Parts: sequence; structure tokens; C-alpha cells
Amino acid sequence: ACALFALLRPGHELLAVAGPPYDTLEEVIGIRGSDNVGSLKDFGITYREVPLAADGGLDWDALAHAVRPETGCALIQRSCGYSWRKSLGIDDIRRTIDLIKMQNPNCKVMVDNCYGEFVETSEPPMVGADLIAGSLIKNPGGTIAPCGGYVAGKKDLVAAAAARLSAPGLGVEFGSAPGHVMRAMFQGLFLAPQMVGEAVKGGLLIAEVMSAKGYRVQPLPRAPRHDIVQAVELGNRERLIAFCEVVQQTCPVGSFIKPIAGETPGYASEVIFADGTFMDGSTSELSCDGPLRDPYAVFCQGGTHWTQWALVLGEVLKVI
Repeated sequence: ACALFALLRPGHELLAVAGPPYDTLEEVIGIRGSDNVGSLKDFGITYREVPLAADGGLDWDALAHAVRPETGCALIQRSCGYSWRKSLGIDDIRRTIDLIKMQNPNCKVMVDNCYGEFVETSEPPMVGADLIAGSLIKNPGGTIAPCGGYVAGKKDLVAAAAARLSAPGLGVEFGSAPGHVMRAMFQGLFLAPQMVGEAVKGGLLIAEVMSAKGYRVQPLPRAPRHDIVQAVELGNRERLIAFCEVVQQTCPVGSFIKPIAGETPGYASEVIFADGTFMDGSTSELSCDGPLRDPYAVFCQGGTHWTQWALVLGEVLKVI
């Protein structure tokens, strides 16, 4: 939200170029939820999206003429979110940015980089993105950052995002960040590539095992990875809940807890979460979740060591 409000002004259009954004951005944009809460829509910013191609990838033909003079920001969501689609690699992001800037050089490009950090050897600002944003309790927190998110990119735009977080003129000069929190954030950043590597191995194992058992998976086994998310289509509510229950039971923390599907702020559907983690919400430790709607897919991520998923899958297959 800070990044989008930094880039957009009344009269601008926000263009999502990879289909619908993740559920939690819908109320920020103003395409779901009540009016007059300070969404982009309330500030006179319009919204449009480019649907995905039939194969679940970007629609390059549509993208080639999608940008308009009033398009102030193009939003690229790197990870699949809760959509059954391919996550975007750096090469696809580079090609998308080139297409956008060719049509309107003044259009800023913001990448929702969540779950993609450190999976490849380049990050979106290195191929032309103006701003990126993500979570510090996902990949870049290395499983030990206790809280927070990040915005990175061009200096003036990062400053504009910081002004939205606090107030114009203050930016990041004020606020509470105790020393022990900063230590954990920097140590987490140092550990992050190692933890992301283990999560990628875990995703490869999930894809291999579940596809061998006849389940649709995204990405496919042994396919190149662009984020740490591995989706498995389970087909019905009961299997989705059972899968999440087993993951919770196998977690190092809170294994006695039974996850219950329910309404969660920011989400359009009932969602079930399994995340018995030392840091609350740190999905890079070991977690899975999914919305209770067709095709009843579970989205798996994390694992401080790939063998955690080996243990989970052994138990999952007994249940489903």
C-alpha cells in the first residue's frame, strides 16, 4: 500500500499486468470492501487488469498495447498468489518492464516481490523496476526477522513510500525499531539465501511426490523455480483441510493446534492456515494455506530444511 500510494496520484490509473492481484490488495485498490476508507479508488485512481493467457502465463499480445497515457503505475505480481498460474521469473519481468516503458516511459513499475527474493540471481530493480515491496517474515527475513516489510528501489520513490508510512517530512526518521529487532533483521537477511535454498528444495520434493500420486501441481516437478511457493490442487474442501492439519501437526511449534478455516481480514474467501512457527506468520519456516474455494488448492512454502517436507508428505499421504 505504501508503495502504490507513493507512485499514484488522483487521475492516474493502476494497471495490474499479471491478472488479478493477491486478495489482500483488493481493499487497498478499492475493488472490494466499503467506500471512504482511504483506498486508491477513494482518491480518484482507477484500476484495470490484463488477464492472463490461456496457459496461465502473461498475455504478451495484450501487454503490447495495454498501457495508456493515464497509466501511472503498472503492478507486476511475481508470485502466483492464490491464482493457479505460473510465477514470474526475472526474464519475464524484464520483458514486461521493457514493454511498459516502450509504451509510456513515465509509467512507473512496481513489483510485488513477495516469495521471490533470492530464488534467482537478479532482483527486479536490476532489470528496470522502479519499486519492489515484500515481507520480512517471508524470504528475506531468513526465518528469524520478527516482523516488518520492505520497500526498495529508486531513492526518491522509496522516500515517497516512507512518507506514506509515517507522514510527509518525517519518512523513516521517526518510529520504534529497537536494537534487538534490527539485529534480527540483518542476521535474517544474512541467512536468507540459505533458507530460500532449502525452501526451493522442499517445493521440488512436494511437486515430485504429489504429481506422482496423481495431483496437479504448479510449478511442475523439476521445472525452473521463480519463487518458493508450491501449489497442489486437492479438489475438495476435506482434503485441503486435512493437508493443512497434517502440516500443523508436523510443525516444531504449536503441533497440538488444529487449524480451522475462517474469515480473515483482507481475504475474500474463507482461508485455512497452517503455520506452527517460532515467528508468528513466518511462512518461510514451514507453512501452507489455501482459500476454501475451487479448485481447493493448497499453497506450500518454507522449510528451514527440505527434510521437513519429507516428514510432512509421509504423513499427508496416509491421510489423503
